[in-house]
Amino acid sequence: MARERGLDLVCVAPQSIPPVCRILDYGKYKYELNKREKESKKKQHFGRLKEIKLKARIEEHDYQVKLRKAVEFLGRGDKLKLTLTLRGREMIRQDLGRNTLNRMIEDLKDYGQAEGFPRAMGRRLTVLLTPHSESRSRTKG
Repeated sequence: MARERGLDLVCVAPQSIPPVCRILDYGKYKYELNKREKESKKKQHFGRLKEIKLKARIEEHDYQVKLRKAVEFLGRGDKLKLTLTLRGREMIRQDLGRNTLNRMIEDLKDYGQAEGFPRAMGRRLTVLLTPHSESRSRTKG
């Protein structure tokens, strides 16, 4: 019957008893399987890690731009790493850097929460933020 129609005989469920076969165009079948697989992968979201770098003495406009990007990342469901770099004599006044990071954490508390306090590693202060589960649904809606 498959030869008469110019199609292929494809075994779709070889494990079942008796095995299930279909008469169909094998190329089209493989194409649709790949298409379904790609579609299901699109719906999966792996929380990527995004990083935003700051300076201790950041201007207000630059701060607002970085804040908007941070809201976008957290809204998508990505984890966010805030890194503040201290340069030169700023090392003496680490409290300025901590204040900037704490201000950013405070401004982002509606979108995500910090995993601990800012930690100093050499010339850098870092903190990791994870998104709230409901923030993802708010931005998609």
